[in-house]
Amino acid sequence: MKIIYFDCFSGISGDMILGAFVDAGLDINLLKEQLAKLHLHGYEISAENVKRAGIKGTKVHVIITHKDAHSHATHHDHSTHLNLSGIKTIIENSNLHQDIIRDSIRIFQRLAEVEAKVHNTSPEKVHFHEVGAIDSIVDIVGAVIAIKQLGIEKIYFSPIPTGHGYTKCEHGTFPVPAPATAELLNTQLLKSVDIEKELTTPTGAAIITTLGEGLRTTPEMRILQIGYGAGGYDNPAVPNLLRILIGETISHIASDEMWLVETNIDNMSGEVLGYVMDKLFEAGAVDAYFTPIQMKKGRPGIIISAIVAESNLSAVELVLFNQTTTFGIRKYKVVRTILTREFKEVDSQFGKIKVKIGKYNGDIKSYSPEYEDCKRIAEERGIPLKQVYSIISKELENIMHLK
Repeated sequence: MKIIYFDCFSGISGDMILGAFVDAGLDINLLKEQLAKLHLHGYEISAENVKRAGIKGTKVHVIITHKDAHSHATHHDHSTHLNLSGIKTIIENSNLHQDIIRDSIRIFQRLAEVEAKVHNTSPEKVHFHEVGAIDSIVDIVGAVIAIKQLGIEKIYFSPIPTGHGYTKCEHGTFPVPAPATAELLNTQLLKSVDIEKELTTPTGAAIITTLGEGLRTTPEMRILQIGYGAGGYDNPAVPNLLRILIGETISHIASDEMWLVETNIDNMSGEVLGYVMDKLFEAGAVDAYFTPIQMKKGRPGIIISAIVAESNLSAVELVLFNQTTTFGIRKYKVVRTILTREFKEVDSQFGKIKVKIGKYNGDIKSYSPEYEDCKRIAEERGIPLKQVYSIISKELENIMHLK
């Protein structure tokens, strides 16, 4: 399994995350191409090599060239503020992969929830100022794009230093960590660092705490890539860098512990059940499915089942209580044995396509072309999707046979 460890020895922010990924080998042009699918204008993104306390890192710059840049993506809001639904609209209307859309929205949803708690309002009434500016949209969606592009399946992060002192926000001057950052780091391990600056921003904290799991020390892994993302200042005592370690878990046979959540339903329409399934995936379920059953009084019914990691368990439970007629759910832990997965780009007669490869004890057991690539080819060439799959599958047989 491919994993990443965010070593936040000098804090974490959105631009540091992007810088670390580019430093680890992510092509900045590929990142630009993916971000272009947001249909946002009025900004430029670039990367440069810098030094922090003598150590080389990569600084990613997001330069706003038009103050109403996001208005090109929305026809109803020409202010410099956006609410949660406005940001969701921008992301959902993009041509990005569904996994990227889902995880990006999850991060913004969490930001809205903590801002709402801090300001005693509802998530939908929160206007994203610092966290909703176009550079933060680029930071958050860009980070999720990088994670997807590099085939990372599990995210871990170190104890977080917040710094101390005061920081200026739109509502005034607040102690470090800023209130939203403090809420995002609730229950997480913090690290004491005597630096009078805001080391960890709400955007950086939201990305890793929404998608990842905190650890006291580096996980067992075989390191494949290392990257250093630079912050905006230089501190001679502690390098203002975020380090990422990307690697594979030591075991060749991957297994993990998940929750199986279920409930029986006999009084809901098929249309609503389909909507419930969509919401389960949005909440972080890795799989969801329906099983037809016979219930009391001869009624046909459905078991709704969802497989979910513990970090997303409460969100999945909430979907079942909010979106279905259930009065109760059952849940139990299951252990999965899974193929270790990696993503590779291969050449086909249609051009480059992404392939997911599954290995067991290092041997290739399964491979399949990425659906989004096959769909794009079918639409561009005007040929049936099943024909694209058939042609590419035959090519992959020869390619994989040589590995």
